[in-house]
Amino acid sequence: MGVGVKVNVWGDYALFSRPELKVERYSYDIITPSAARGILEAIYWHPGMRWIIDKIYVKNPIQFTSVRRNEVKSKILASNVLQAYNGADKPLYISTKEDIVQRASQLLCNVSYTIEAHFEMTEKANTSDNPGKFKDIIMRRLRKGECFHAPYFGCREFPANFALCEEEEIHTAYDVVAEKDLGIVLFDMDYSDPENIKPMFFRAVMRQGVVDLRDCEVLR
Repeated sequence: MGVGVKVNVWGDYALFSRPELKVERYSYDIITPSAARGILEAIYWHPGMRWIIDKIYVKNPIQFTSVRRNEVKSKILASNVLQAYNGADKPLYISTKEDIVQRASQLLCNVSYTIEAHFEMTEKANTSDNPGKFKDIIMRRLRKGECFHAPYFGCREFPANFALCEEEEIHTAYDVVAEKDLGIVLFDMDYSDPENIKPMFFRAVMRQGVVDLRDCEVLR
């Protein structure tokens, strides 16, 4: 059984990076379902339940801005950590002075969405867990603005504000636009095989400002 909730999220900037553009970061036109799930999990997560995104309402016009950010061009390798653990002289740090690089990013600006989602119970739920209990906790946390960690829009530099959506009718920035094709967008990651995690995609079509994910075809 699924139990639904609607959450308003908004912020100054967002970056939902396209995987095909790895050096210069370029955002998708809208929040990805996996990023939306991440925001809800930041508000409340429990091993006995899992979030499923149903709809995304685009409440502000899609706008981009270009910025240049300081990043590091390397990362600490897991193999170096293992070798250092076994006694090898391997550095376990990154020198920002040596590895710093300036890269352009194409960000979304002034973003606002309503996320409509539901959760389902999993096999890891305890005997004392039930949908009503989880729903009460979620509603209380949303009304109080509580979260496990600060939710963000794609990157931690871009925090997301959130609040319970209690609107009967949700208006979008594209109420009068019958249909807008946003192309292929990341849906989520497939963790069914921990040794071979794969991305999943879907064709995002926005109808009157709403992306309906309930019956979308997932591409692997």
